Amino acid sequence: MTSTSTLERPAGERLTPVRWTRAQWMLLLVLCTVLALDALDVSMVGVALPSIGTELHLGTESLQWIVSAYVLGYGSLLLLGGRMADLLGRRRIFLIALSVFAAASLLGGLVDDPALLIATRFLKGLAAAFTAPAGFSIITTNFAEGRERNRAVSIFTTFGASGFSLGLVVGGLMTAMSWRWTFLVSVPVAVAVVLLGLKYIPRDNAAGNEPGKEQGRAEGGNQDSGHDLWGAVTLAAGMLGLVYTLVAAPGNGWGSVATIAGFVASAAVLAAFAVIENHVRHPLIRFSILREGWVARANLSAVGLFGSYLSFQFILTLYLQSVLGWSPLGMALALLPTGLLVASSAPFADRLIDKFGAPRLILTGLASLALGYLLFLRVGTSPNYVTDILPSVLLLGVGFALAFPSINVQATAGIRNSEQGLAAGLIQTSTQVGAALVLAVTTAMVSGHGSSSGGGAGVDAAAMLEQYRPGLILSAAVALAALLIAAAPSRSRSRKQVAVEP
Repeated sequence: MTSTSTLERPAGERLTPVRWTRAQWMLLLVLCTVLALDALDVSMVGVALPSIGTELHLGTESLQWIVSAYVLGYGSLLLLGGRMADLLGRRRIFLIALSVFAAASLLGGLVDDPALLIATRFLKGLAAAFTAPAGFSIITTNFAEGRERNRAVSIFTTFGASGFSLGLVVGGLMTAMSWRWTFLVSVPVAVAVVLLGLKYIPRDNAAGNEPGKEQGRAEGGNQDSGHDLWGAVTLAAGMLGLVYTLVAAPGNGWGSVATIAGFVASAAVLAAFAVIENHVRHPLIRFSILREGWVARANLSAVGLFGSYLSFQFILTLYLQSVLGWSPLGMALALLPTGLLVASSAPFADRLIDKFGAPRLILTGLASLALGYLLFLRVGTSPNYVTDILPSVLLLGVGFALAFPSINVQATAGIRNSEQGLAAGLIQTSTQVGAALVLAVTTAMVSGHGSSSGGGAGVDAAAMLEQYRPGLILSAAVALAALLIAAAPSRSRSRKQVAVEP
């Protein structure tokens, strides 16, 4: 059974149909579902934060860790996850990590201790750090390079964006029953996908031995997993230390010994990571790749896009529920247009990129995102949904739908095949780690601007809104900075990069 999926146009020839088999469609469905599940988990749990805070007596700083623990575990080990998939087999790593994700989801929905809850979130992030790059490399090894692969990657990344956006709606529905369902709902889906994956994910050779598929071997030769491990350990430790210091700084004092020591220690560990990467034979990151094509700008754009969006969602959730007193379901319905816009863009993402070029869509998307944040600064304690909230909701949906898949495509444009895996892992790492850092700064600004209790009886709504406003301003500033970086003139262009521009 075959079905037409896209069109392939060799230079100077007419468009000819390219057909995918039923097995390829099912393979793509499995991979897209897992990526959507990863993204869904971040935003879905975000909606439940006020309910979690009320039941477990947690303030803003502690609630932030429920989000950051996941994205930090995810982002800090993404590069190692890609290497391990090449070394041990993509199918094996993907299915094992997804099973761990399901187990951690089940445990997270049952625990009552905040520390254990945060630990399960970190564990889920670690699992996602292995499924995401393994899934991406499974696509690139099973779909031919060119428009066929572009379409598969566009669908794959749009599913991730859709999962994140629709997670607000699903999270609202689940929280209306109990915040625990935002954890438990992932369990049956993950189990079902594991069973489908056993059937539809092709078996592969370990250690990157597939002919022509050397994605994890930037330098050639055998890989040394120990080098990757030390790089991953120092990156994870440095980022965790930096985020913890930022979150704790308002309480400890920005000039306190604890804060200064935290920043110094984090910088030292990250410097050690840089030294390791510059001296090992097979580094997690070859830093010189950042000078090629659009790689650096795409990664910085990803930080601005996801960092500003995740921070905005964090504050928006608290604002709508704690300040305005909306129910989780009411909030979910109010934000439904964002999810629908992103989800409905999936069939057209690759066509828009082919027609207008990824750079133009990135600029348009980031501009739409920044405008949405700026318009939201008008809100007060008694906003009108249609005039004060809906315009921002629509602009954010358009911005995310245009920018997210375009950034992912552009991040690997012009990169030789042997380093496609590195470029893909780098953009995913920038997305997650950058988001964690921006969220940490946002939380520090909010916590340093007033009480972090998250609301409650007798708390003045206007004062709470003013407490959140610096975070809203930061989201807009980060998006504007990403827009300026994306609009900067390119110093170098490669033949492959030109191919994705009009």
